[in-house]
Amino acid sequence: MATEANANANSNGKLRDSLPDLTSRIVSTYKGCESVNHLGHSSLPSYREVVEILGDLREVLFPGYGRRQNLHMGNVAYHVGDLIDGLYDRLCQQLTRAFQHDCQAREPQTASEAKAEAYTIQFLERIPELRETAGGDVKAAFEGDPAASSLDEIVFCYPGVSAITVYRLAHELYNLGVPLIPRMMTEYAHGKTGIDIHPGARIGREFFIDHGTGVVVGQTTEIGDRVKIYQGVTLGALSFPRDEATGEVVRGRKRHPTIEHDVVIYANATILGGETTIGHHAVVGSSAWITRSVAPYTTVTIENPKLRYRESPDVRPDDAYPQRLNYQI
Repeated sequence: MATEANANANSNGKLRDSLPDLTSRIVSTYKGCESVNHLGHSSLPSYREVVEILGDLREVLFPGYGRRQNLHMGNVAYHVGDLIDGLYDRLCQQLTRAFQHDCQAREPQTASEAKAEAYTIQFLERIPELRETAGGDVKAAFEGDPAASSLDEIVFCYPGVSAITVYRLAHELYNLGVPLIPRMMTEYAHGKTGIDIHPGARIGREFFIDHGTGVVVGQTTEIGDRVKIYQGVTLGALSFPRDEATGEVVRGRKRHPTIEHDVVIYANATILGGETTIGHHAVVGSSAWITRSVAPYTTVTIENPKLRYRESPDVRPDDAYPQRLNYQI
């Protein structure tokens, strides 16, 4: 046994001896693959800090639903005050990093810090209105889903509400011109919920995403009030115009559709193009593919597909189910 142990130790030692050479080969790639390095530059915003900031913002928006649940009007001011004080410091730090990275340190650190402090205050001052908007989103989810038993269930359980809440926070920072952090926020929500909403999209009040998985809302999408969409819906770009001289994608143009008030879009529908408008009170059926505008009060559906039934030769009639299943979602 001792001999075997010594042999294993010697083998492990020889394998470990190769690690310095491996390290050198890895480091040598950092000069040739600079597009996936961040070396010698100012610090990036911390992903962990951004996620924790989102957690604290959720505590402020939905008090009593998060880490501390024994809140009442006698102590909530102390709890929220502590959160806001911490959020100010953390947001200032992360926004400073974002501004320094965006300008590649062309402006002094003090200038980035001053801008971060001003933008943090402007962002935090939006929280009262964001709470009102979040309440409308929760209400829309409750009224739009008969499976919901309470508003508490909506806040705790509905991925659509979670993704929309993160989007609304990120959108405020996006409108202020904060780089990188808004996208970090919405991509965190994307990973958690499967719902991809770009922080640049413009979305009205009482927005409801039912089920949610696979929903995509592009950067220049405009959505009105009281819109309801289901899982798998894509509000995307029809094409990407390119600069004739350089061949690069032209940025800054409207590429995604406009959805007016009171529209319902059912599962897996795809609506593409910056010139495409879905008129108010329209209904878009499941799996529809739309690249041109739809008039208000219009229902758009695809023709019913033709189904083919084939009995398996291995199943006798006596083995078949006595009745068809009543399948519902």
